[in-house]
Amino acid sequence: MLEVKTPEEVLTLIRQAFAPLSGCEETVPVSKALGRILVRDITATEFVPDFDRSTVDGYACRAVDTFGCSDAIPAILKISGEVLMGQSAGFELGKESCAYVPTGGAIPKGADCAVMIEYTENYGDGTVGILKPGAPGMNLIFRGDDVYPGKVILKAGRKLTASDIGALSAAGEIAVPVLRTLRVGVISTGDELVPPDQKPAPGQVRDVNMPMLTALLQEWGAEAICYGIIVDDESRLRQTVQRAAAECDAVLISGGSSVGVKDAACRIIEEMGELLLHGIAIKPGKPTILGRVGNKPLIGLPGHPAAAYFIAKLFVLPLLDRLCGQEAEKPSLTAVLSESISANHGRAQVNACRLEKQDGELVVVPIRSKSGLITQLAGADGYFIIPRDSEGLPKGAKVQVFRD
Repeated sequence: MLEVKTPEEVLTLIRQAFAPLSGCEETVPVSKALGRILVRDITATEFVPDFDRSTVDGYACRAVDTFGCSDAIPAILKISGEVLMGQSAGFELGKESCAYVPTGGAIPKGADCAVMIEYTENYGDGTVGILKPGAPGMNLIFRGDDVYPGKVILKAGRKLTASDIGALSAAGEIAVPVLRTLRVGVISTGDELVPPDQKPAPGQVRDVNMPMLTALLQEWGAEAICYGIIVDDESRLRQTVQRAAAECDAVLISGGSSVGVKDAACRIIEEMGELLLHGIAIKPGKPTILGRVGNKPLIGLPGHPAAAYFIAKLFVLPLLDRLCGQEAEKPSLTAVLSESISANHGRAQVNACRLEKQDGELVVVPIRSKSGLITQLAGADGYFIIPRDSEGLPKGAKVQVFRD
């Protein structure tokens, strides 16, 4: 019997047993920083924007000169000039005067609002009628509204998104300090496995886990190092694991985690370092292994593809987050079950699902599958978890769905 831990205990163990990596900083151009993790706060050194600007096409003016105006009684203002895009105004507005300003254009000194052109009338004699009163600050962005010197733009530990790249570019940052890309070794084990490009003989199956785990790691932002398919030979597996542990920040061993005569992964991990865990109270994925060599995690995943996928999503990715010093939130939503579903008492149960609209309501449709099947998961929108102390959930029960 495996001495299993609950999923919550496993996540706590990960936080306690592994510390964020240190001494792994590198500087990369902002154009190459998407998905990378900041190791230091980024603080602005200049104003963005560096001038007061209009958010609309219209006329910059003093709000006080427009108070009380309307369609029937417009405020008549003298046109003092026009601001061209990419140039400063170069002049100052006096009383009862205005200047045409395009969207994004600089505001002349003296102006404190901008009135949309739709609410004006150009009389063709050098004057404009303002049909709607302005207010101080209306339709304006002031110098430093977005960023000012000393403001923290992005905090350390953040995984950079496309909008972050835009913010960094606006602030004039051309390179940022980030954690180097994690290298994760991936090993598949089993006499029955053949590469995906090879036709299986009777009794053989294509290796699903290596390409699937590689894609999952790349999606997260890691570099996956594939060490191929290792047959059930303990000496060869030991050599491969030792090499992967020396070359990578973490190692995933797919297969070889079940109790039995071919259970070599536990022995190898214990020889190299420390076995922290063998068994999680979860379905699928109970015979999962977790060990460490120094601060490097070695994870033994079940050979069944769906089990390996869920264990990687639930525990491997949070472990990688821990190595990077961050805790990422899993996107989720709440919806109701379309049908009742049973569960194994004593183990948390992970179910893939589809999301559908039924009678105007978002419902969760469980995907009936087995841990050895993967193609049914290809059409899944996410998954939900039935607690270990529950024997199932009734139709209409609210569940939290984690999106893939």
